[in-house]
Amino acid sequence: MKQQPENQQQPSLYLEVCFQNEEPRLPLHTSIVLFLLSYCECKFFKVYLVFKKPSSSESLRSQLPEHLDSSDVQSEALPQLVRDCRLPAVLDETGQLCRAGLAVVLRHIINKTIEADPSRNDVLALLGFKKTCLKACAEVSRWTRLCEIEIPSAVEEHLQNPANDDQQVPLSILTLERRLAEPVRVHNDDKIRRRKLQEQRREESAESQENLDSESGIGQSSQACDGLELRAALAKLSVDSVPALTTRENSEIRKVKTADLPPLEHVFAEGLYFTLTDVVLLPCIYQYLCSLQARAAATLHHLPHLLRWYGRVQEVPGVLRAAKACGLLLSIPQAPTSGLPILSAEENPTSLPVEEEEGREMAPEVPFVGGPRPTMTKLKENGIEAVFTPHPCPSWTLPWESLPGAINPTEGKMSNIRAVRKMQQLNNLVAMVTELARPGYTIVDFCSGTLLTVGIFLSLFKVILIENKEESLVRAQSRSAELGLKNIGFIQANLDYFTGPFHIGVALHACGVATDMVMEHCIQAGAAFVISPCCYGFIQNAVKFSFPKSKRFQETLTSKEHMIICRFADQTAVQLPPDRRLIGKQCMGLVDLDRSWAAETHGYSVQVMTMEPESCSPKNNMLVGRPLQKRGLEVTAGRLEEAVHN
Repeated sequence: MKQQPENQQQPSLYLEVCFQNEEPRLPLHTSIVLFLLSYCECKFFKVYLVFKKPSSSESLRSQLPEHLDSSDVQSEALPQLVRDCRLPAVLDETGQLCRAGLAVVLRHIINKTIEADPSRNDVLALLGFKKTCLKACAEVSRWTRLCEIEIPSAVEEHLQNPANDDQQVPLSILTLERRLAEPVRVHNDDKIRRRKLQEQRREESAESQENLDSESGIGQSSQACDGLELRAALAKLSVDSVPALTTRENSEIRKVKTADLPPLEHVFAEGLYFTLTDVVLLPCIYQYLCSLQARAAATLHHLPHLLRWYGRVQEVPGVLRAAKACGLLLSIPQAPTSGLPILSAEENPTSLPVEEEEGREMAPEVPFVGGPRPTMTKLKENGIEAVFTPHPCPSWTLPWESLPGAINPTEGKMSNIRAVRKMQQLNNLVAMVTELARPGYTIVDFCSGTLLTVGIFLSLFKVILIENKEESLVRAQSRSAELGLKNIGFIQANLDYFTGPFHIGVALHACGVATDMVMEHCIQAGAAFVISPCCYGFIQNAVKFSFPKSKRFQETLTSKEHMIICRFADQTAVQLPPDRRLIGKQCMGLVDLDRSWAAETHGYSVQVMTMEPESCSPKNNMLVGRPLQKRGLEVTAGRLEEAVHN
């Protein structure tokens, strides 16, 4: 088996190989990546097939595109950054920047393909409207989670234990079926819907004039409308053989109200256009349908919309070629003539928003009758009030004058006042990290880039920056390279894809539930944490979290009452009256008190502090937590007691 070369000349793509009955097998995440590589005809990466035990990829050659430059590698020979992440993962030429997770890796492959050949409009279209397809992380986006995690996992489980399913369709597959049955809403779809109405009327007129029999008439009408939507979808890919929709509607059609226009049906997973989501789903649904045809063909009657989608995807130029190169022998199962089955309440999947705006958390709509005071009074009557621990070192500051200018906020484009405040915020976080850290510790900065400063000031530590936004991470890496730092690694990934051990987690102004995500990750790793929360108004019940979090708050407040406190915790801007800012600060303290009590049930000691000076930020709370027992973190109790004035 080939081993990882010491000097990389091109980015390395690491794909997992698993085993079934002692035989190597490609898991779905690996098959999806290979399918995209084949569709894009991407030769930019050196591909490593990762084995957890001695074996060879020889038996898998029929599933690997011919152009693929691939080698086998044992998991223990992986670079450390890659070993700290779930696969798939890409390591850049420097060996310091790792991109991990299915959606992140797929989007990176697309971007690299477009960078090498800007004329690939078909590849660019995969990123969808505003280039946000599968950009929102699965921790907060139900749609990303369904496509990236739930459907592949459900199909993998089905393939491994097909006899246990008893012909039951997995809930995630049913959810997709329901989604495909919904009308489509796309940006500026009015013109396409008017064209659909015009073609419907033209077809009806032709049927009447030619006195067609009912069988051919109904069939042709359906096919005509279906053809329109498919033509609109394929025209997006700039396929020469498919004409764009350029003919203007007649005046009668233009007068029809938008509400009276016929709805658009799903052509592809996210609406009219073939996107990255379809690339992810195709290998999954292919494997699932193959299993059903062999074992439980009757189940296909539950999935008419999915079968129609499966057929339409194969009409996209390049799909059949890419599938064949990966050993996916696509075929179109016979679609059932009956409609959807009636499902019980237990079988009916949770509905998804038709168009979920990616990359943004939606704040809940809560009626704020009476403001926060009734809720705060209710908490006080139950003995719950915000408590702030005194800052252990309020005057501590980094030696900014001796640090490189590249990490000094005053050297950037922000105003002098804002730069000073940013320096003060960094002083607070780095002060607490230096109190908690020991030589040899691994410190992880979640989402903020703060630890470029820590990495310089505390060169005895290993520092990892984790960020989901590629632009921020590349900028931080460039600054690190400029400074010649060797102790900092960079990972672009959602938090769930980082699995490496660490001792301290840090996040500066983690927005909304990002604070809770970081806290959870630190608790799972047994690591201490120093977190500055932000954007309390964006806190909402998500896939992994429900609020309030602690038992005492749950016994006192409803979810809506907690959201009221969260919304008013954002009322701390300097422009507001002092009494209103004071209420906002108390609400911040209550939300973070709930968080700290929830962490304490996992064996943590947590203090809610205020950054010094308070004017450094309207969101000046700081959560400092440490495990009371030795887990992932070795601690010296005396120094920690001194650090947090326990």
